[in-house]
Amino acid sequence: MVLKRSESYPLIAHHANTPITQRWQQQYQGKRPCYCCVLGATETALVPKISAAGNSPKARMVTAVADAEFIYEGPSPNPQYPLPPLTAGVSPALLTRAVISGQNLPVYLFDAGLPYRPSVPCIHLDGTVAHCVSSGSALSSEKVSQLFNAGLQWGATLGRRFAHSYLVIGECVVAGTTTAQAVLTALGFDVAGLMGSSHLTCNHAQKTALIQTGLLSQPRESHQWTVWDAIAAVGDPMQPFVLGMAIAASHHSGVLLAGGSQMIAIYTMLHQLSHQYPWNLNNIVIGTTRWIINDATSQFLTLAHTVPTPPIISSQFSFKQSRYPQFTLFEEGYVKEGVGAGGCLISGHLYQSWHQRQTLSAMEALLESCLEMPAPYKPQ
Repeated sequence: MVLKRSESYPLIAHHANTPITQRWQQQYQGKRPCYCCVLGATETALVPKISAAGNSPKARMVTAVADAEFIYEGPSPNPQYPLPPLTAGVSPALLTRAVISGQNLPVYLFDAGLPYRPSVPCIHLDGTVAHCVSSGSALSSEKVSQLFNAGLQWGATLGRRFAHSYLVIGECVVAGTTTAQAVLTALGFDVAGLMGSSHLTCNHAQKTALIQTGLLSQPRESHQWTVWDAIAAVGDPMQPFVLGMAIAASHHSGVLLAGGSQMIAIYTMLHQLSHQYPWNLNNIVIGTTRWIINDATSQFLTLAHTVPTPPIISSQFSFKQSRYPQFTLFEEGYVKEGVGAGGCLISGHLYQSWHQRQTLSAMEALLESCLEMPAPYKPQ
């Protein structure tokens, strides 16, 4: 494992393709980024115990709209969509909200395919909820193409708008690590047992069984699966939109793909599409949390070297000194990442030089505001 701390930003560690990550950091440090979160859904989230991002199938289908509302508005005594209770800990939306509100970052939310309409300003992409991975028919080819083209358009627009800075592109797709593994598997990569999860102990066998069912239901001829084939069969609506957005934005601005295994899948697909849709290799990096890097039940950096290895950085921010058990659970392996939390932490370190103390103070102040709210809003 290559891990090199930045001297000027000690809370940023470099893990893979460090010449690219170091140049990227140098180019964009001190710049005010734009936060984008792409919201989507898959019926895979209805499978019992597939994800810890909501403690029931119903809760998991509300997670994305609840996260969007919280990220945009913060704590409210009467939210339309309260943050759903998790198996343990609190939503990573608290981490993201603390950074974007504390540093006044511009926010763009995109609805790529949700079962409920968000209660806050959101750009609707005429997407759709994906069918379960096990169906082998997640999305229509037409919908995949439509979302990809929308991503190209929005990536160009925002890339030009923030041409001297970068886009932090996060996602919220419950069960998205399963669709990510499914797409990588369809593309020929042996990634079973390597992917991350919101669970304390990753449910590798459950994910792999669903994926095998889906892929076997769509037998292929001898030719290789394309990216479009894979997304249509076993993907989710976030994937084609983020692909288009990253490709187009990279020609004008930096791109921080904020997340874990799902963003490794996105980066792999970018490579597969590079001949048809060229993109700026030096402008795109993956940014995540130390909890993803250190997750004992997945192998994030092994995964990164199983596919075309992406440039990877992480925030080394820690909750070890927090006085709140909702946060110290992150140190035990719960939650770990989501809605671009790692990328937001990194941008907080870069833009206004938030280090450990400032970041922790912002997180705890936000949690305290939440705890003052009446149930059912109050985080568990």
